[in-house]
Amino acid sequence: MTIPARDDLPRYVAPLPARLEDLAFRLLPVIVLVNLVGTLFGFWYYRFQLETTPVVAWAVVPDSPVATLFIGLSLAAYRLDWGAEWLHALAFFGCIKLGLWTPFVQLVVNGQGGLWWAMYWFLVLSHAAMAVEAFVIHRYASFSVPAIAVAAGWYWFNDVVDYFAPLVGDFHHTTLRAEYVSGGIDHALRAHDLAAVAAVTLTLLATFLALATRVEKLKA
Repeated sequence: MTIPARDDLPRYVAPLPARLEDLAFRLLPVIVLVNLVGTLFGFWYYRFQLETTPVVAWAVVPDSPVATLFIGLSLAAYRLDWGAEWLHALAFFGCIKLGLWTPFVQLVVNGQGGLWWAMYWFLVLSHAAMAVEAFVIHRYASFSVPAIAVAAGWYWFNDVVDYFAPLVGDFHHTTLRAEYVSGGIDHALRAHDLAAVAAVTLTLLATFLALATRVEKLKA
C-alpha cells in the first residue's frame, strides 16, 4: 500500500519518528485487527457494569472499547479510501483521552489492589499504546473544524454524564476500584474528583491538539 506523505509538522503535534509512523502504515491491517479485538475484549470487560446500567446510557459507559473501535474504523476507512473526517477526529480524541486517562487512573487513583498483576499492567500499557496511535492520524486526516466539533462535542458530553450530570441513575464513568467501600460505591471520595479532573483535562488537551494540528497542517 502507498504510505501517506508526512507534512513538516512541529514535534508537539507530531511527536513520533517518521520511521515509526511509516511502520504503523505497513502494519495497518494488523493494527486494525488488534484494535477490533481489543474492542471485543473491552465490551467483555465492561459486561458487569453494563448489566447494571440502563440501556439508554450504554453508549457512554464503555469508553475505552468505543475508542479502540473508532481508531480501528478510522484506519480501515483510510485504507479503503473512505472520506470520514468525523471518524478520524473521534479516533484522535478517543485515543488521546482514554490512552492517557486509563494509565493515570490505574497508577495514581486505583493502584493494583486485588487486580491480577498481568491484567493491571496490560490495562496500563495497552491504553498507553492507544495514545501513541493517535499521532499517526495526522498523516491522512485534515482535522476539519466540523469534524473536530463532532469529536469535541461527543467527548465533552461524555465528561458531563460521566462525572457531573448522569443521563439516568448513577454516574456513567468507568467503575473505579478506589470508590468501592463497604456497602457499595461512594462517589464523594477523592478518587471521583481525580478521575473527573483527568478526564476534563484530557478532553481539553485533545481539543487543543486537534485544532493545533489543523493549523500546523494549513501552515505546512
